[in-house]
Amino acid sequence: MSHFHPLTVKNIKKLTPTSVAVTFAIPKDLAQTFAFTAGQYITIKKEIKGKELRRAYSISSSPEKDGITIGIKMVDKGGFSNYANNKLQVGDVLEVMEPEGRFTYNPTNEVQNVAAFAAGSGITPIMSIVKKVLDNNTKNKFVLVYGNKSYEETMFYTDLVKLELEYSNRFFVYFTNSQTREDKALFGRIDTSIVNYALKNKHKNVDFDAYYLCGPEAMINTVQDTLLDNGIDKNKIHFELFTPTEIKEELPIQAEGSTAITVVLDDEEFQFTMDKKSLVLDAVLKENIDAPYSCQGGVCSSCIAKVTEGKAEMVMNQILTDKEIADGFILTCQAHPTTPTLKVDYDDV
Repeated sequence: MSHFHPLTVKNIKKLTPTSVAVTFAIPKDLAQTFAFTAGQYITIKKEIKGKELRRAYSISSSPEKDGITIGIKMVDKGGFSNYANNKLQVGDVLEVMEPEGRFTYNPTNEVQNVAAFAAGSGITPIMSIVKKVLDNNTKNKFVLVYGNKSYEETMFYTDLVKLELEYSNRFFVYFTNSQTREDKALFGRIDTSIVNYALKNKHKNVDFDAYYLCGPEAMINTVQDTLLDNGIDKNKIHFELFTPTEIKEELPIQAEGSTAITVVLDDEEFQFTMDKKSLVLDAVLKENIDAPYSCQGGVCSSCIAKVTEGKAEMVMNQILTDKEIADGFILTCQAHPTTPTLKVDYDDV
Protein backbone atom coordinates (compact mmCIF):
# COMPACT_ATOMS: atom_id res chain seq x y z
CA MET A 1 0.00 0.00 0.00
CA SER A 2 1.24 3.46 -0.89
CA HIS A 3 1.94 6.05 1.79
CA PHE A 4 2.73 9.77 1.87
CA HIS A 5 6.25 10.97 2.65
CA PRO A 6 7.48 14.52 3.37
CA LEU A 7 9.61 15.79 0.46
CA THR A 8 11.40 19.13 0.23
CA VAL A 9 11.00 21.35 -2.83
CA LYS A 10 14.48 21.64 -4.34
CA ASN A 11 13.77 23.90 -7.32
CA ILE A 12 10.91 25.78 -8.99
CA LYS A 13 11.19 26.82 -12.64
CA LYS A 14 8.68 29.01 -14.46
CA LEU A 15 7.69 27.27 -17.70
CA THR A 16 4.92 29.51 -19.01
CA PRO A 17 2.85 32.36 -17.53
CA THR A 18 0.53 29.71 -16.06
CA SER A 19 2.78 26.72 -15.30
CA VAL A 20 5.85 25.73 -13.29
CA ALA A 21 8.20 22.78 -13.02
CA VAL A 22 8.69 21.67 -9.41
CA THR A 23 11.64 19.47 -8.43
CA PHE A 24 11.74 17.49 -5.19
CA ALA A 25 14.89 16.38 -3.40
CA ILE A 26 14.76 12.65 -2.67
CA PRO A 27 16.56 11.61 0.55
CA LYS A 28 18.88 8.60 0.27
CA ASP A 29 16.67 6.52 2.55
CA LEU A 30 13.73 7.08 0.16
CA ALA A 31 15.64 6.56 -3.09
CA GLN A 32 14.17 3.11 -3.67
CA THR A 33 10.69 4.19 -2.58
CA PHE A 34 10.66 6.96 -5.18
CA ALA A 35 12.29 5.01 -8.00
CA PHE A 36 9.93 5.30 -10.95
CA THR A 37 9.20 4.14 -14.48
CA ALA A 38 8.99 6.75 -17.24
CA GLY A 39 5.36 7.87 -17.54
CA GLN A 40 4.34 7.42 -13.90
CA TYR A 41 2.88 10.08 -11.60
CA ILE A 42 2.98 11.12 -7.95
CA THR A 43 0.12 12.28 -5.74
CA ILE A 44 0.54 15.35 -3.55
CA LYS A 45 -1.49 16.00 -0.41
CA LYS A 46 -1.86 19.56 0.84
CA GLU A 47 -4.30 21.33 3.16
CA ILE A 48 -5.45 24.65 1.72
CA LYS A 49 -7.96 26.87 3.52
CA GLY A 50 -8.82 24.06 5.89
CA LYS A 51 -9.53 21.52 3.14
CA GLU A 52 -7.31 18.57 2.28
CA LEU A 53 -6.54 18.44 -1.44
CA ARG A 54 -4.96 15.55 -3.33
CA ARG A 55 -3.67 16.05 -6.83
CA ALA A 56 -1.84 13.71 -9.22
CA TYR A 57 1.01 15.09 -11.34
CA SER A 58 3.03 13.17 -13.91
CA ILE A 59 6.80 13.03 -13.58
CA SER A 60 8.71 14.80 -16.35
CA SER A 61 12.27 13.95 -15.30
CA SER A 62 14.30 10.96 -16.41
CA PRO A 63 14.32 7.86 -14.16
CA GLU A 64 18.12 7.99 -14.29
CA LYS A 65 18.41 11.53 -12.89
CA ASP A 66 18.46 12.63 -9.26
CA GLY A 67 15.23 14.07 -7.91
CA ILE A 68 11.68 14.06 -9.26
CA THR A 69 10.31 16.89 -11.39
CA ILE A 70 6.65 17.50 -12.17
CA GLY A 71 4.92 20.09 -14.33
CA ILE A 72 1.97 21.96 -12.79
CA LYS A 73 -0.35 24.04 -14.94
CA MET A 74 -2.68 26.46 -13.18
CA VAL A 75 -6.23 25.27 -13.78
CA ASP A 76 -8.11 25.96 -10.55
CA LYS A 77 -8.70 29.18 -8.67
CA GLY A 78 -7.88 28.68 -5.03
CA GLY A 79 -6.83 25.06 -5.60
CA PHE A 80 -3.45 23.38 -5.43
CA SER A 81 -2.28 24.34 -8.92
CA ASN A 82 -2.89 28.01 -8.09
CA TYR A 83 -0.95 27.57 -4.83
CA ALA A 84 1.93 25.85 -6.62
CA ASN A 85 2.21 28.59 -9.24
CA ASN A 86 1.94 31.56 -6.90
CA LYS A 87 2.88 30.60 -3.32
CA LEU A 88 5.02 27.47 -3.28
CA GLN A 89 8.68 28.18 -2.48
CA VAL A 90 11.99 26.33 -2.55
CA GLY A 91 12.47 24.69 0.84
CA ASP A 92 8.76 24.03 1.41
CA VAL A 93 7.83 20.50 2.38
CA LEU A 94 4.91 18.64 0.77
CA GLU A 95 3.37 15.25 1.49
CA VAL A 96 4.04 13.06 -1.55
CA MET A 97 2.93 9.52 -2.36
CA GLU A 98 5.38 7.17 -4.08
CA PRO A 99 5.14 6.91 -7.90
CA GLU A 100 2.42 4.86 -9.54
CA GLY A 101 0.55 4.66 -12.83
CA ARG A 102 0.24 2.46 -15.90
CA PHE A 103 0.95 4.91 -18.73
CA THR A 104 4.55 3.75 -18.90
CA TYR A 105 7.39 2.99 -21.26
CA ASN A 106 9.12 -0.32 -20.59
CA PRO A 107 12.43 -0.51 -22.48
CA THR A 108 13.75 -3.60 -24.22
CA ASN A 109 17.10 -4.55 -25.67
CA GLU A 110 15.73 -4.12 -29.19
CA VAL A 111 15.76 -0.90 -31.22
CA GLN A 112 12.45 0.89 -30.69
CA ASN A 113 10.75 3.72 -32.56
CA VAL A 114 8.12 5.63 -30.62
CA ALA A 115 5.58 8.31 -31.59
CA ALA A 116 3.69 10.52 -29.15
CA PHE A 117 0.88 13.06 -29.37
CA ALA A 118 0.38 15.49 -26.50
CA ALA A 119 -1.65 18.62 -25.85
CA GLY A 120 -1.12 21.18 -23.09
CA SER A 121 0.02 19.70 -19.80
CA GLY A 122 -0.26 16.26 -21.36
CA ILE A 123 3.38 16.75 -22.31
CA THR A 124 4.52 16.07 -18.73
CA PRO A 125 4.70 12.24 -18.75
CA ILE A 126 5.81 12.32 -22.38
CA MET A 127 8.91 14.29 -21.35
CA SER A 128 10.03 11.43 -19.13
CA ILE A 129 9.25 8.84 -21.80
CA VAL A 130 11.15 10.81 -24.47
CA LYS A 131 14.29 10.94 -22.31
CA LYS A 132 14.12 7.25 -21.47
CA VAL A 133 13.58 6.15 -25.07
CA LEU A 134 16.47 8.26 -26.38
CA ASP A 135 18.86 7.21 -23.60
CA ASN A 136 17.98 3.52 -23.68
CA ASN A 137 19.41 2.80 -27.13
CA THR A 138 21.50 5.02 -29.40
CA LYS A 139 19.43 3.85 -32.39
CA ASN A 140 15.99 4.55 -30.93
CA LYS A 141 13.90 7.26 -32.62
CA PHE A 142 11.14 9.42 -31.19
CA VAL A 143 8.56 11.54 -33.03
CA LEU A 144 6.49 14.01 -31.00
CA VAL A 145 3.51 16.11 -32.07
CA TYR A 146 2.69 18.69 -29.40
CA GLY A 147 -0.31 21.02 -29.46
CA ASN A 148 -0.83 24.30 -27.58
CA LYS A 149 -2.44 27.71 -28.01
CA SER A 150 0.90 29.40 -28.69
CA TYR A 151 4.64 29.07 -28.07
CA GLU A 152 4.20 31.23 -24.98
CA GLU A 153 1.84 28.61 -23.51
CA THR A 154 4.03 25.64 -24.48
CA MET A 155 5.30 23.83 -21.39
CA PHE A 156 8.91 22.55 -21.61
CA TYR A 157 9.42 24.33 -24.94
CA THR A 158 13.09 25.15 -24.25
CA ASP A 159 13.78 21.62 -23.00
CA LEU A 160 12.26 20.10 -26.13
CA VAL A 161 14.30 22.34 -28.44
CA LYS A 162 17.47 21.36 -26.56
CA LEU A 163 16.61 17.67 -26.91
CA GLU A 164 16.00 18.17 -30.62
CA LEU A 165 19.45 19.72 -31.01
CA GLU A 166 21.13 17.05 -28.88
CA TYR A 167 19.45 14.16 -30.71
CA SER A 168 19.06 15.81 -34.11
CA ASN A 169 18.94 12.56 -36.06
CA ARG A 170 16.70 10.67 -33.60
CA PHE A 171 14.26 13.11 -31.99
CA PHE A 172 11.74 15.03 -34.10
CA VAL A 173 9.19 17.42 -32.60
CA TYR A 174 6.33 19.12 -34.42
CA PHE A 175 4.75 22.01 -32.54
CA THR A 176 1.24 22.99 -33.53
CA ASN A 177 -0.43 26.16 -32.22
CA SER A 178 -4.18 26.72 -32.35
CA GLN A 179 -4.30 30.49 -31.75
CA THR A 180 -1.11 31.93 -33.23
CA ARG A 181 0.77 31.50 -36.48
CA GLU A 182 4.45 31.25 -35.62
CA ASP A 183 7.74 30.30 -37.19
CA LYS A 184 8.47 26.57 -37.40
CA ALA A 185 5.06 25.60 -36.05
CA LEU A 186 2.01 24.02 -37.62
CA PHE A 187 -1.32 25.81 -37.20
CA GLY A 188 -4.42 24.34 -35.59
CA ARG A 189 -5.32 21.63 -33.13
CA ILE A 190 -4.03 18.09 -33.47
CA ASP A 191 -6.38 16.50 -35.99
CA THR A 192 -6.32 13.73 -38.60
CA SER A 193 -4.39 15.82 -41.12
CA ILE A 194 -1.64 16.67 -38.63
CA VAL A 195 -1.36 13.03 -37.48
CA ASN A 196 -1.02 11.89 -41.07
CA TYR A 197 1.44 14.69 -41.87
CA ALA A 198 3.80 13.46 -39.16
CA LEU A 199 3.43 9.73 -39.69
CA LYS A 200 2.60 9.28 -43.37
CA ASN A 201 4.51 12.24 -44.80
CA LYS A 202 7.52 13.18 -42.66
CA HIS A 203 8.16 9.68 -41.28
CA LYS A 204 6.39 7.38 -43.70
CA ASN A 205 9.28 4.89 -43.75
CA VAL A 206 9.45 4.46 -39.98
CA ASP A 207 7.82 1.44 -38.35
CA PHE A 208 6.70 2.58 -34.89
CA ASP A 209 6.64 0.12 -32.00
CA ALA A 210 4.42 2.22 -29.70
CA TYR A 211 2.22 5.30 -29.70
CA TYR A 212 1.61 7.42 -26.58
CA LEU A 213 -1.32 9.84 -26.42
CA CYS A 214 -1.83 12.26 -23.54
CA GLY A 215 -4.17 15.21 -23.16
CA PRO A 216 -7.88 16.03 -23.46
CA GLU A 217 -10.27 13.24 -24.38
CA ALA A 218 -11.26 14.78 -27.74
CA MET A 219 -7.63 14.87 -28.89
CA ILE A 220 -6.99 11.32 -27.74
CA ASN A 221 -10.08 10.02 -29.55
CA THR A 222 -9.13 11.82 -32.77
CA VAL A 223 -5.56 10.52 -32.77
CA GLN A 224 -6.56 6.99 -31.79
CA ASP A 225 -9.25 6.81 -34.49
CA THR A 226 -6.75 8.05 -37.09
CA LEU A 227 -4.15 5.48 -36.05
CA LEU A 228 -6.70 2.66 -36.16
CA ASP A 229 -7.90 3.83 -39.59
CA ASN A 230 -4.27 3.58 -40.71
CA GLY A 231 -4.15 -0.06 -39.65
CA ILE A 232 -2.19 0.42 -36.42
CA ASP A 233 -2.53 -2.43 -33.92
CA LYS A 234 -4.65 -1.21 -30.98
CA ASN A 235 -2.23 -2.90 -28.56
CA LYS A 236 0.48 -0.44 -29.64
CA ILE A 237 -1.61 2.57 -28.61
CA HIS A 238 -1.32 3.81 -25.03
CA PHE A 239 -3.23 6.81 -23.70
CA GLU A 240 -3.78 8.80 -20.53
CA LEU A 241 -6.50 11.37 -19.95
CA PHE A 242 -5.57 14.49 -18.03
CA THR A 243 -9.13 15.49 -17.17
CA PRO A 244 -12.08 13.31 -16.11
CA THR A 245 -14.65 12.51 -18.77
CA GLU A 246 -17.87 14.42 -18.29
CA ILE A 247 -20.61 11.80 -18.18
CA LYS A 248 -24.20 11.58 -17.11
CA GLU A 249 -23.95 8.99 -14.41
CA GLU A 250 -26.25 6.02 -14.84
CA LEU A 251 -26.69 3.89 -11.74
CA PRO A 252 -26.87 0.12 -11.97
CA ILE A 253 -30.35 -1.39 -12.03
CA GLN A 254 -29.83 -2.81 -8.52
CA ALA A 255 -28.96 0.60 -7.04
CA GLU A 256 -31.78 0.66 -4.49
CA GLY A 257 -31.12 -0.34 -0.90
CA SER A 258 -27.92 -0.77 1.08
CA THR A 259 -24.84 -2.97 1.11
CA ALA A 260 -22.85 -4.37 4.00
CA ILE A 261 -19.27 -3.65 2.94
CA THR A 262 -15.95 -4.92 4.21
CA VAL A 263 -12.81 -2.97 3.32
CA VAL A 264 -9.33 -4.48 3.59
CA LEU A 265 -6.59 -1.85 3.88
CA ASP A 266 -3.08 -2.17 5.28
CA ASP A 267 -3.91 -5.64 6.68
CA GLU A 268 -6.91 -4.27 8.61
CA GLU A 269 -10.60 -4.92 8.02
CA PHE A 270 -13.28 -2.24 8.29
CA GLN A 271 -17.00 -3.00 8.16
CA PHE A 272 -19.94 -0.65 7.67
CA THR A 273 -23.15 -0.25 5.70
CA MET A 274 -23.39 1.97 2.64
CA ASP A 275 -26.10 3.11 0.24
CA LYS A 276 -25.91 1.36 -3.14
CA LYS A 277 -26.34 4.74 -4.80
CA SER A 278 -23.04 5.93 -3.29
CA LEU A 279 -19.64 5.37 -4.83
CA VAL A 280 -17.47 2.93 -2.90
CA LEU A 281 -14.60 5.41 -2.43
CA ASP A 282 -16.94 8.16 -1.20
CA ALA A 283 -18.44 5.79 1.35
CA VAL A 284 -15.02 4.59 2.49
CA LEU A 285 -13.71 8.14 2.98
CA LYS A 286 -16.90 9.12 4.81
CA GLU A 287 -15.98 6.45 7.39
CA ASN A 288 -12.58 8.19 7.84
CA ILE A 289 -10.76 5.21 6.33
CA ASP A 290 -7.53 6.43 4.72
CA ALA A 291 -7.94 4.70 1.36
CA PRO A 292 -5.62 5.72 -1.48
CA TYR A 293 -7.03 8.15 -4.01
CA SER A 294 -6.05 11.13 -6.10
CA CYS A 295 -8.17 12.39 -9.01
CA GLN A 296 -11.54 10.91 -7.94
CA GLY A 297 -12.49 11.17 -11.61
CA GLY A 298 -11.49 7.79 -13.01
CA VAL A 299 -8.39 9.00 -14.86
CA CYS A 300 -5.66 7.79 -12.51
CA SER A 301 -5.18 4.38 -10.90
CA SER A 302 -4.69 5.32 -7.24
CA CYS A 303 -7.98 3.95 -5.93
CA ILE A 304 -7.89 0.48 -7.52
CA ALA A 305 -9.10 -2.36 -5.30
CA LYS A 306 -10.06 -6.00 -5.83
CA VAL A 307 -13.57 -7.28 -5.21
CA THR A 308 -13.24 -10.56 -3.31
CA GLU A 309 -16.91 -10.96 -2.38
CA GLY A 310 -20.06 -9.62 -4.03
CA LYS A 311 -20.17 -7.38 -7.08
CA ALA A 312 -19.70 -3.72 -7.97
CA GLU A 313 -20.35 -1.91 -11.23
CA MET A 314 -18.33 1.01 -12.59
CA VAL A 315 -20.01 3.97 -14.26
CA MET A 316 -16.80 4.82 -16.13
CA ASN A 317 -13.48 3.12 -16.79
CA GLN A 318 -10.50 4.49 -18.70
CA ILE A 319 -7.84 2.54 -16.83
CA LEU A 320 -8.57 -1.14 -16.30
CA THR A 321 -8.28 -3.77 -19.00
CA ASP A 322 -11.01 -6.32 -19.70
CA LYS A 323 -8.88 -9.01 -18.05
CA GLU A 324 -8.38 -6.91 -14.91
CA ILE A 325 -12.12 -6.33 -14.67
CA ALA A 326 -12.72 -10.05 -15.11
CA ASP A 327 -10.23 -10.66 -12.30
CA GLY A 328 -12.31 -8.49 -10.00
CA PHE A 329 -10.49 -5.16 -10.02
CA ILE A 330 -12.45 -1.91 -9.82
CA LEU A 331 -11.85 1.82 -9.65
CA THR A 332 -13.50 2.48 -6.31
CA CYS A 333 -14.11 6.14 -7.23
CA GLN A 334 -16.36 4.92 -10.06
CA ALA A 335 -17.98 1.82 -8.56
CA HIS A 336 -21.38 1.21 -6.96
CA PRO A 337 -22.16 -2.00 -5.07
CA THR A 338 -24.84 -4.15 -6.71
CA THR A 339 -25.11 -6.94 -4.13
CA PRO A 340 -26.23 -7.08 -0.46
CA THR A 341 -22.64 -7.67 0.63
CA LEU A 342 -19.35 -6.47 -0.84
CA LYS A 343 -15.72 -6.98 0.12
CA VAL A 344 -12.97 -4.90 -1.47
CA ASP A 345 -9.27 -5.37 -0.90
CA TYR A 346 -6.96 -2.39 -1.47
CA ASP A 347 -3.91 -4.49 -0.54
CA ASP A 348 -4.39 -7.12 -3.29
CA VAL A 349 -3.47 -4.94 -6.28
